[in-house]
Amino acid sequence: MLRTRLCDLLGIEFPIICAPMGFVTGPELAAAVSNAGGLGIMSFSGNPPEALRQEIRRLREMTDKPFGVNLLLHYPVEDHIAVCLEECIPILSFFWGDPSPYVESAHAAGIKVFHQIGSVEAAQKAVKAGVDVIIAQGVEAGGHIEGEVTTLAIVPRVVEAVSPTPVVASGGIADARGLVAALALGAEAVAIGTLYLAATESNSHSIYKQKVLAASEKDTVRTTLFGHGWPNAPDRTLRTPFVEEWLSQEERGNESRPDEPIIGETRIAGEPVPVQRFRGFPPSKDVTGDIESMNFLMGQGVGLVHEIKPAATIVKELVEGAQQIIRERLNGFLT
Repeated sequence: MLRTRLCDLLGIEFPIICAPMGFVTGPELAAAVSNAGGLGIMSFSGNPPEALRQEIRRLREMTDKPFGVNLLLHYPVEDHIAVCLEECIPILSFFWGDPSPYVESAHAAGIKVFHQIGSVEAAQKAVKAGVDVIIAQGVEAGGHIEGEVTTLAIVPRVVEAVSPTPVVASGGIADARGLVAALALGAEAVAIGTLYLAATESNSHSIYKQKVLAASEKDTVRTTLFGHGWPNAPDRTLRTPFVEEWLSQEERGNESRPDEPIIGETRIAGEPVPVQRFRGFPPSKDVTGDIESMNFLMGQGVGLVHEIKPAATIVKELVEGAQQIIRERLNGFLT
């Protein structure tokens, strides 16, 4: 059995969390991970509040296990938070902002609060605000990145700084070896994104999945190029020909110019939404248009992702692989 203190706190079987990737981690993927014994955290994916409510209820139809919903505090999400409280979700997860105004009301509704950070100082501030679990994100992670420190460096520092608050490690973890390493650093669980991009239940476009399978650790870049609508917020994305063409002019993406050309269309709450050039929306399965010019968010662990498989299989392989490493390899170092 691979179990930590956080598993007992959350009522989950394994210390494995599916990261809330925008437009990718929908109800299907979150439920699949939770049903497999991990914790699925669904992204709000830009849905308006009532659409988010329907997504939460759809998720609940697919699992009776604990799950979470993630909200980006860069955006006005007060009404979304109200929906989460009304629906009494088990876990409310935040990123990119100050969670302190929302912790007390979440706790009053019986909801545990996660907050993802990129520095020791931000972790300490979140714990002081009453957050239940800290996600320490290393710079290797895909998607938006708040800090500049590697996972190997930030996780033990945050563990020391906020103990006894549980810490989850995130960034560059894409196999059982990374899971064991994170536990050795003092983390109580791992949050994994890039590996789940290639899950059968992922909402990522088929082209996106194939790019994940083909990429290596050298093929991503941290940039603010895709800053249209969210300027000066770095993310880690694939070095596509489009990115290489514009990387020297990444400030153009932060201008959020209204005259940027429309390169495609996605859907939010079932409604068509135009995608302007440099908009940070990753290509979901609903996207059409010039997909090659969109934002293929992925972390440096991508070189460890080799095939498309069900989320439950991913959880099983992570757990069994970690158990094998601990039992057969690490025990051998003790004499």
